Amino acid sequence: MRRLTVLRSPVGASSAVLLTVLVALAIFAPILWGDRAAAIDTDALQQGPSAGHLLGTDQLGRDIFYRVLVATRLTIGLALLATVIGVTTGLVLGSIPSVLPRWAARIVTSAVNIAVAFPGLLLALFFAVIFGTGTIGAVLAIAFAIAPSFARLTQTLTASVSGRDFIAAAKVCGVGRFRLLTRHVLPNIAEPLVINATLAAGSALTAFAGLSFLGIGVQAPSYDWGRLLGEGLNRIYISPAPALGPAIAVVVAGLAFNLFGEAAAAGHRDQPRGAVAPRPRAGGQEPEDGLLTVRNLHVTFPGGITPVRGVSFTVHNGEMIGVVGESGSGKSLTALAVSRLVEHPGTVTADTLQFNGKPLEKTPDRELGTRLAMVFQDPMTSFNPTKRIGRQLAEVSEVHQGFTRKAAFNKAVDRLKAVRIPDPERRAKQYPHEFSGGMRQRAMIAMGLMGEPQLVIADEPTTALDVTVQKEVLKLLARIRKDRSAAVLLISHDITVVAQTCDRVLVMYAGRIVEELPTDELFTAARHPYTTALLKAVPDLDTDRNAPLAVIPGRPPEPGEIGKGCPFAPRCPLATDQCWEEEPELRSFQPGHQVACWKSESELAGVR
Repeated sequence: MRRLTVLRSPVGASSAVLLTVLVALAIFAPILWGDRAAAIDTDALQQGPSAGHLLGTDQLGRDIFYRVLVATRLTIGLALLATVIGVTTGLVLGSIPSVLPRWAARIVTSAVNIAVAFPGLLLALFFAVIFGTGTIGAVLAIAFAIAPSFARLTQTLTASVSGRDFIAAAKVCGVGRFRLLTRHVLPNIAEPLVINATLAAGSALTAFAGLSFLGIGVQAPSYDWGRLLGEGLNRIYISPAPALGPAIAVVVAGLAFNLFGEAAAAGHRDQPRGAVAPRPRAGGQEPEDGLLTVRNLHVTFPGGITPVRGVSFTVHNGEMIGVVGESGSGKSLTALAVSRLVEHPGTVTADTLQFNGKPLEKTPDRELGTRLAMVFQDPMTSFNPTKRIGRQLAEVSEVHQGFTRKAAFNKAVDRLKAVRIPDPERRAKQYPHEFSGGMRQRAMIAMGLMGEPQLVIADEPTTALDVTVQKEVLKLLARIRKDRSAAVLLISHDITVVAQTCDRVLVMYAGRIVEELPTDELFTAARHPYTTALLKAVPDLDTDRNAPLAVIPGRPPEPGEIGKGCPFAPRCPLATDQCWEEEPELRSFQPGHQVACWKSESELAGVR
């Protein structure tokens, strides 16, 4: 289906038709008209266009129209050959720094950066002088002129993927550098590389024609469009048709490749992200009634890495739920999954994943964009630094609600005022860097309020903010919940923040919920050893200043490290043989209180 999206646009369909015609000519033209293109007629030397010769004849009386058709094979073939060599070279130069020692990688990167600074045509002429005139020299010249820009693109895409969690998990699993590159990095950047390779083919074709036109490309007796154009240019003032024919061929072929690449790029940008694959329900089981219902949620990345493993919870209207846990426990990835923001190649599966009574995968983007708001952890990286705050907020209403530009901007000003940003009309015309950290976070919340959100997912919205600003942001979320009856899913690593603001708390560890309980029972009835360890690690006014701070020994497992048994067993003082062999499921201790532990409630209560 993804391949067919290119053909759905008029530009994509038209360019595909042109490419099909060009390929057909490249294959069949020499077979059908090769003899006529090579036939010498001394009685028809350098004639103008006529019924017998549509574009006239050359200095040997050969039909130029048929020569243009026959030249399609050599022109397209050499352009594609140059593209393949250039793209392959660029791919190697762009990806090899990730497997080389740091000093060698720095040398390769610097060389690519220097080469990119020069115009492509200048590089092509430089390499043409080095490799000499002729077909082989021109192919290599065009190829090595393409390689630097493609290498830079590969470096950029590789860097964008290399910092993601699933790459870190693969490294922890002991995956070598070369396999990490070929199995985890390159497959994730293949699509944009293929799209840009298509664009490069169009540039290679026109550049190759230019070299042949200058006489340093294809040499007689062979001919391509560039050589035919050079021959026809000598008599352009007498008869322009001999030059016009190959010129049109070059322009049409170049446009076909470039437009097809642009259409493919547009289709790639428009692909829905984070598609959810529903799992079959057991025995006609109906989902629980809630605004957001999540049952057996899994998020999986290539290599069998599953950072979120069987998460289940329900968020009701007007409810505020906190999700806590150490970094890497799967909190943010769970939020991204229910927001349909998990990027390819991540795969989201669930027995039930419903929002507002509808399966999430069937919820239209417009409805999801207005009913669900996402407040990200770092608004500085979430806002586009080149656009004004008001313009970015207004875009939400323009795209999802069909507002005019002016009406959307007025609503953006109103929402900035609602989150208590002073002088909102002036602030709406400023850039993100002109806002303080707390104001950017409030502006991010204002963006969520551009619709009519029923659910606000706040992913650690108070991180890196001072205590006073943190309190303002939390009060703002509470006011939104009260005024709009919106539910809030608050993700935080600070268990005390959750305890002060939420109705229920979900404690996550190693991609699973290990305890769920009301927050008013958090400090008195928490039972899971991990939850109690988190609580003990938070100092209060009664903490003995002379005693060392409480810590949880060890570290959380990486997603690729999780084996059989309870993931917390290596850090748990209560672990038994059963804990090392079998992972416990959530079970109810009290109404609304579930714990994933093999110990009984009395055993856990006794060691609290």
